[in-house]
Amino acid sequence: MPMTIELGVAELAATRFAISPLSETVACLLQIAGLDRNTVNQPWSRWAREELDREPLALSRTWPLLVTGRLSWPEFLVPAPRDSGDSLENDLDALRRTPEGRVRASLDRVFGEKLPRAAAVLADDPAAGLREIAAELREAHDRLVAPLWPRIRAVLEADVGYRARQLTTGGAERLFADLHPDLCWHSDRVALAGERWRNRHRTVARGPGGLVLMPVVLGSPYVLIKNNTSTQTTIRYPARGTAALWAAGTRSPGAGTVRLLGRMRAALLSALSSPATTTDLARAFGVTPSAVSQHLKVLRDTGLVTRERSGRGVLYQTTPLGERLL
Repeated sequence: MPMTIELGVAELAATRFAISPLSETVACLLQIAGLDRNTVNQPWSRWAREELDREPLALSRTWPLLVTGRLSWPEFLVPAPRDSGDSLENDLDALRRTPEGRVRASLDRVFGEKLPRAAAVLADDPAAGLREIAAELREAHDRLVAPLWPRIRAVLEADVGYRARQLTTGGAERLFADLHPDLCWHSDRVALAGERWRNRHRTVARGPGGLVLMPVVLGSPYVLIKNNTSTQTTIRYPARGTAALWAAGTRSPGAGTVRLLGRMRAALLSALSSPATTTDLARAFGVTPSAVSQHLKVLRDTGLVTRERSGRGVLYQTTPLGERLL
């Protein structure tokens, strides 16, 4: 296999899932740059371009590290979350704490001995440079990710819940086989195959502990694996349900569905093509959470919507029966 990660029993036992707002932020900047563009994110891309045309982002320290003209970018920009994730502050703190030697080693791997100016300035004073990069990434997140984060987070959490069930019912083999067509589990290793990786024969220099599996909405259609890292090695893969996220609420229910369910319930059924909480729906439709809950109970009792607990919240989503009705 072209690219492999060797995992012993201890490393497999320590493998976990995490959600990372910083990962989404870096991924969305790469999409804006036209790198590994994912066509399912075109509705978001159009919105983001309009937002940046209105007021451009200042990314003088970050942009030259991401848009390099090479196949990779410095791995320290997306550190492995220390826990289950969902905290931009924790992500940025881990970024700022990257050891200076690790920053310089990563820059050398990406750019070679002759560093471009932005990389050379960072190598001269990593601590100060990482603080400035963290500030730029925070602004990018606030502008391009935060307005949509509740719905993005719901898709990510739904993906993690689905993967957990795959692991429970079929073990590591089913889990990795279902993450992405290019991934598979064989014996004591994860292998990344496919046309994109045909000429990249290597064994990943895995970080300490097990893997961190991270679904991504605003990212590449491919799997991205850190080859060298001081944190746990991450496997970032496209989240299930991303296309439905941007379609949710844009599809008008048919007249027959509206007559059968009523306009509000039909609209909720359409919106729940992508998972959401009662609070998300109440905010989107400008009604009270209690009103949404009453409609969701009817939709759930008739088998058109399903619910699943995710952390402290509950996610609702349209069932296959509901999709057929729409």
